[in-house]
Amino acid sequence: MATNTLSLTSVGAVIGTLMEREIVRFFRQRNRVVGALVQPIMFWLLFSAGLRANDLGHAFFFPGTLAMILLFTAIFATISIIEDRREGFLQSVLVSPAPRWAMVVGKIAGGAEIAMLQALLFLVLGWLALGLTSSMLEVVWAILMMEVMAVALTSLGFLIAWRMDSTQGFHAIMSVFLFPMWLLSGSLFPAEPGAWLTRVSHFNPLTYGVAGLRHYLQFEGAAVSTAGLPSLAVCWLVSVAFAAAMLVLAWRIAGTRTTGDLL
Repeated sequence: MATNTLSLTSVGAVIGTLMEREIVRFFRQRNRVVGALVQPIMFWLLFSAGLRANDLGHAFFFPGTLAMILLFTAIFATISIIEDRREGFLQSVLVSPAPRWAMVVGKIAGGAEIAMLQALLFLVLGWLALGLTSSMLEVVWAILMMEVMAVALTSLGFLIAWRMDSTQGFHAIMSVFLFPMWLLSGSLFPAEPGAWLTRVSHFNPLTYGVAGLRHYLQFEGAAVSTAGLPSLAVCWLVSVAFAAAMLVLAWRIAGTRTTGDLL
């Protein structure tokens, strides 16, 4: 069993290297970059066009699109765990002197920053196209909320991918898991008080991230009512608790043995 003989500086270097590796790998796969940007824009345009008939539109759907970018990009970024295990890279990291939590933090940080890069680009595009009326402080708080969501969702993806041995199986589980999580977050339609779907959405942590973004992001000539949404305090409490819980669980599961684990 390898022992932790690294200094904090060395551990930080390990985390930074793994994080950088995830980002470089992403940008080298141009099909991932194009697909990750085109799909949210397509959903945003198609759904918001339909929502305009119900006095809803781009401004309402925009926070949900940001959540979709974070959700799908962050979780699918953790497919690299399966690929790294198959290629032998993960085993090399696991037998190194670096503690496993450093590997967990590095992989999650890399996936989260990939999601954030795309979400920030989409936020800028929305700002230019729709005219954001939120104050700079509100935008900063929205970005911080997005960062918390990205860490939480990447940690969730890590938790699931760690036990998987094929990318096909990961895709199958995620396709069934991700869409309900997104659809039940209030991204598409406003919650109806008393409806059973609304009650179910209260147990979905992504609901509170989307609600937090709706509180912070407002656009010219298309104000979206925040009545009926959870308060900002509740949104932050649930989102941070979700991120912390997923991060701890990811660290715990990384300490268990899996197929192909050399330890």
